[in-house]
Amino acid sequence: MSWHGIEGHDEVVERFRRILASGRLASTFLFVGVPGIGKRTFALKLAQALLCPVSPDAELNPCGKCPSCQQVTAESHPDMELVAKPTDKSFIPVEVFIGDRDHRMRDGLCHNISLKPFLGGRKIAIIDDADYLNQEGANCLLKTLEEPPPKSVIILIASSEQTQLPTIRSRCQVVRFRELPSGLVATLLQSLGEVENETEAIKLGALSQGSLQRAKQFLDPELFDFRGEFVGRLAQLPDKGVSLATDIGKFVEDAGKDAPVRRERLKLVIMIAVEFYRELIRRMSDRPSATDSGLLNAVQTASNARCVDVEAIAACVERCLDAQAQVDANANQATLIECWIDDLARFSESALA
Repeated sequence: MSWHGIEGHDEVVERFRRILASGRLASTFLFVGVPGIGKRTFALKLAQALLCPVSPDAELNPCGKCPSCQQVTAESHPDMELVAKPTDKSFIPVEVFIGDRDHRMRDGLCHNISLKPFLGGRKIAIIDDADYLNQEGANCLLKTLEEPPPKSVIILIASSEQTQLPTIRSRCQVVRFRELPSGLVATLLQSLGEVENETEAIKLGALSQGSLQRAKQFLDPELFDFRGEFVGRLAQLPDKGVSLATDIGKFVEDAGKDAPVRRERLKLVIMIAVEFYRELIRRMSDRPSATDSGLLNAVQTASNARCVDVEAIAACVERCLDAQAQVDANANQATLIECWIDDLARFSESALA
């Protein structure tokens, strides 16, 4: 079933229909789920439904033709605020919430959402990339969340609840978006014309981890080949950890001169490692879920060499997540990679039979 072209989130649609039918729509929501599964698209369609003057709220069925719906589609509706992390920044600048130094509290999201609606009965704010709220930005937003203006709806979009400060998280209704089935990802890739045939679509769907965005990343043959080699070498740790760190560094540098591009590539490499270790834990628990042969073979190699020490492998997962946070904090790339791989090798050695 598809809701205005959005696939895989029927449960969330029905949840909002029930909320709207009861007349108890909250003022603040936190949308969480892996990147590339449609959270932002859903938020925009929800905003369109709430701002559409033609269709009743409870139906959650925007007409798509009125000026209001068209303005939401164009992301130019005067009653909708959109905030996202600039590509050249590590965090969402505080100025987008409270204005620059010359316009403090007279511009920005916190000021604009407090104004009377221009066209309808609501003001809606969508904060994309909420994972990149720093302490200063979160504190600026906090007062608005504590005392939201009447008829306002604020939606924060993040990868998980844990990336948000407790003070932010406690003031939001959490809406969890599930990963897309690999078959659905394959179908979407074909319908969008991203692949040449069904076989390629199925292969990328198996690598997607439920994310259309991730599947598209593996359209790059260089990344696809690197992944296969990388998981194989992770399975051989602690052997040759130094050379692995060197090769990862070169692969990241090859992404280009722009630091944000290199950071994104390194984060993707780290997530490949997370995928490997999580699948290894599933294998040790007799609950494997991987479908692609490269990962399955690497996990088989690792499990043959290790005792069932789930804690040591779980420590590898935690270290990977820490490394990802260090990337976002602009840690020195070479030092980060070297320390990360060294720690993985040390944890892997403790898991050897």
